[in-house]
Amino acid sequence: MAANHNVDVAREPAASASPPTYEAEHRALLRSSSFISAISDNNEGCKECAFEPSEKVIVSVSGDRKGDANEEGAFYASGGCMPPFSWRKLWLFSGPGFLMSIAFVDPGNIEGDLQAGATAGGTLLWVLLWATTMGLLVQLHAARLGVATGRHLAELCRDEYPDWARHALWLMAEIALVSADIQEVIGSAIAIKILSHGLLPLWAGVVITALDCFMFLSLENYGVRKLEGLFAVLITTMACSFAWMFVETEPSGKDLFIGILVPKLSSRTIKQAVGLVGGVITPHNVFLHSALVQSRKIDPNKEYEVREALRYYSIESTLALVVPFMINLFVTTVFAKGFHGTKEADSIGLENAGKYLQEKFGGDFFPILYIWGVGLLAAGTSSTITGTYAGQFIMGGFLNWRLKKWIRALITRSFAIVPTIIVALFFNKSGYELDVLNEWLNVLQSIQIPFSLIPLITLVSKEEVMGMYKIGPRMKIATWIVASLPILINSYMLLDFFSSEMEGVLYSLALCVAVATYSVFILYLIFRGMEFPYYLATTLHENSSI
Repeated sequence: MAANHNVDVAREPAASASPPTYEAEHRALLRSSSFISAISDNNEGCKECAFEPSEKVIVSVSGDRKGDANEEGAFYASGGCMPPFSWRKLWLFSGPGFLMSIAFVDPGNIEGDLQAGATAGGTLLWVLLWATTMGLLVQLHAARLGVATGRHLAELCRDEYPDWARHALWLMAEIALVSADIQEVIGSAIAIKILSHGLLPLWAGVVITALDCFMFLSLENYGVRKLEGLFAVLITTMACSFAWMFVETEPSGKDLFIGILVPKLSSRTIKQAVGLVGGVITPHNVFLHSALVQSRKIDPNKEYEVREALRYYSIESTLALVVPFMINLFVTTVFAKGFHGTKEADSIGLENAGKYLQEKFGGDFFPILYIWGVGLLAAGTSSTITGTYAGQFIMGGFLNWRLKKWIRALITRSFAIVPTIIVALFFNKSGYELDVLNEWLNVLQSIQIPFSLIPLITLVSKEEVMGMYKIGPRMKIATWIVASLPILINSYMLLDFFSSEMEGVLYSLALCVAVATYSVFILYLIFRGMEFPYYLATTLHENSSI
């Protein structure tokens, strides 16, 4: 048999032993193209977009085009007067704001709340109120950008900046996203460890969180409203859990109102105040919100549709942020009541907070440890999903990758899951070291804040980008002031952190080089789209002449 086989082979032409080069290349090309078509969207030559037209939610109340045309005609006939407010239309526009609000109650913010309450009592509740208001202004501008242009922030940055700056901005956004994601996944893993009586270690909780993130994101295949419904359930779970804790601990109503209405700050509590302000401005959340508002069917070329969307999104975003403000207030107040002025105040963190709560309050009908665990799990799970969602928009927008959503989710999740598992394995039994890591992650996120805020303000102020919907001179000045506060506050925190953590000539030299490079890039971003000094001079001149 072997001899016959060899003879048959010998009789074949020599050329057939190895196919021509062009044929091999053709086969390789077919294999690669089939792989690309398997992972990429089918629309050849199209740019990446947040939502395909078929995925968008129709916001017509009646579903009748004639009724919409009548409303639009009345709008133009009245000189731009919007029709009466409609609760049903608000319901149709509701969703993006609540997904955006998740970043205000992620595990990093929850930890900042509990440390602020334990260290400062209720004296920093006014900071929480004003920080949330500042965050609302930033998010309203993100929504305005997405609605007016029909494109999200990452897409617009791709066109606005040269390649080197665009890639630098993308890298900064990814670093911020990964550092936030580590906190969020670790928060979920801690909650799973609490609810499993410690049977599941941190690394197992990390794996479970990663898997359920994919499962929940798959709901989007059945419509974006299904995913928004899931977030409504998670936010409600958070609110109920932390409200239950609030009622169980019976805090003083008088101290609560004084903390909200009377500004008070001391040298001992300034670090916690900085943490509260820095926590509400989350870099990836700005990219996320500018993309989410495009989930509704709005034509950016029709003034009536844009103004209607801006109206309802503004109301929805404001209402949406009331919920995280209340959740943060509940957490801060509970830990202020239980641990302010105690020896536990200096060592409390996410990892040991449940144990301290159980020792202090117990719980009448249900152990407060598990109420805390349920709330923390809802916070971690929801913020992990929105983080992955934001990562898809960031990567697709900056790099113009038209990949299928499950591929984008896999890539985005992989960026964060590997370092998170390493962290979980290393810090599995060390609460103190986990808190130190959390401080470093907060620093990483704080460094990235200018790289989302400055492009946002630059773009939302440009007539070439926004047309008639650009913000006016006074609003621009107010926005720059609001944006500069977290940047300056976080600069203070960074200097304080590095001065205490870094020692030696080599470290100091490296820090100086890094700070100089960082500052030059920020100045470049500011001055590149700089109409601000002109607006400032014009506005001051107008005010002085009145």
